Amino acid sequence: MKVYPVILTGGAGSRLWPVSREHYPKPLLPLFGERSLLQETSTRLNGIATGKPLFVCNEEHRFLVAEQMQRVGQETEAIILEPEGRNTAPALTVAALRLAREDPESVMIVMPADHMIADKLRFAEVVKQGIELAGRGYLVTFGVVPRYPETGYGYIKRGVAIPDTTGFQVAEFIEKPDLDTAQGYLAAGDYLWNSGIFAMRADRWLEEIDRHAPEIFHACQAAAAAGKSDQDFCRLGKETFRNCPSDSIDYAVMEKAARVAVVPLDAEWSDVGAWSALWDIAEHDESGNVTRGDVLTHDVHDTLVFAENRCVAAVGIKDMIVIETTDAVLVVDRNRAQDVKQIVAQLKEGNRDEYKYHRRVYRPWGDYEGIDMGPRYQVKRLTVKPGAALSLQMHHHRAEHWVVVSGTAKVTRGEDVFILAENESTYIPIGMMHRLENPGTLPLEIIEVQSGSYLGEDDIVRVADVYDRCQPT
Repeated sequence: MKVYPVILTGGAGSRLWPVSREHYPKPLLPLFGERSLLQETSTRLNGIATGKPLFVCNEEHRFLVAEQMQRVGQETEAIILEPEGRNTAPALTVAALRLAREDPESVMIVMPADHMIADKLRFAEVVKQGIELAGRGYLVTFGVVPRYPETGYGYIKRGVAIPDTTGFQVAEFIEKPDLDTAQGYLAAGDYLWNSGIFAMRADRWLEEIDRHAPEIFHACQAAAAAGKSDQDFCRLGKETFRNCPSDSIDYAVMEKAARVAVVPLDAEWSDVGAWSALWDIAEHDESGNVTRGDVLTHDVHDTLVFAENRCVAAVGIKDMIVIETTDAVLVVDRNRAQDVKQIVAQLKEGNRDEYKYHRRVYRPWGDYEGIDMGPRYQVKRLTVKPGAALSLQMHHHRAEHWVVVSGTAKVTRGEDVFILAENESTYIPIGMMHRLENPGTLPLEIIEVQSGSYLGEDDIVRVADVYDRCQPT
């Protein structure tokens, strides 16, 4: 049997705002050290998996996922792009369809991209046990041995032991309980947290999704058939996939199928679902504090303080979370960390960009960062990777002034194509077709001054683009 990691990267991580945002979410962030959660997940099964990891992600994150894999030297089986998120059951189905074409009995180790597992050796041992059960035709879920009465997770009740294995038949899947119920589960000893990690053969998943949720199965079949390959990516048919019902792996199949097993997992697992979880698992100082960045404290206890850009000072506080970024500051009681998603909801209702974008916005060609903004103008710093190019585009409502700070720029301006060196500049009038490229071997840094009646990112008309984005963004 070949074993493939299948990594689902659809989580938004809204409870980790303002660091996690829709267009650069939790899986892509280095919350523990230098590597992102996605990078840690992709290498977690090295030495166990015999196949390369397969990713399912959305269009917006495709280049970020590919670039992060390149940075850790991780080859990919495929990066499947969802035109619209339809929950985990369709995501797993399109992955299974892809793998089943080559080897129907290949085993998939299905992992969310945004979990943290501290004890990697123990995790590897438990996964091997799950692979054995999956090879025997079981749909396997991994249940985390609970450490306290958690109300934010679903639970799995163990049934009878499966002979000659460490697994158990699943007696019941249970929704998130209240505190009294969770305490009862902990005392009983036969309840496990639902981790959202699975092991199963591709053909077995397809058989069960066809039996229990045929509308999902057939929609995914149609989307895969209507798809196409584009560079390193597999694009699904847009309309067929958007018509697919949205459902989770648990609801669509696991709670209905007959041959379902659970393997207990005791490997210091966390879904890092909120800032309080990060405080729980990070290393504390002698006062119980977790700090990162330029942080000063006095008489502070059991508190998490992250500073990204400025000096943050805290005095006389306890059980708090303080998060500073370039454009937002979060202050929340550590015991109310789950409620951060309510702030994100307010940002969405107010049609504000802070829930979607950081001040630095990543693009396949590099990134841009807002420096200043006022009535009818804004200033950005653009960094273009060597050999990369922005789309050939025009704007209906704004003009642009470009100044090269470092590197060499190749500029298309109407019918003219020319080179700009450091300290040279050009002007792009409203309505003029233009493109910026970096023909050099070093990053190109540009200061862009926009002026006009409307400066939104949706005022972009793309005519040609090496990244297949010829539509307004």
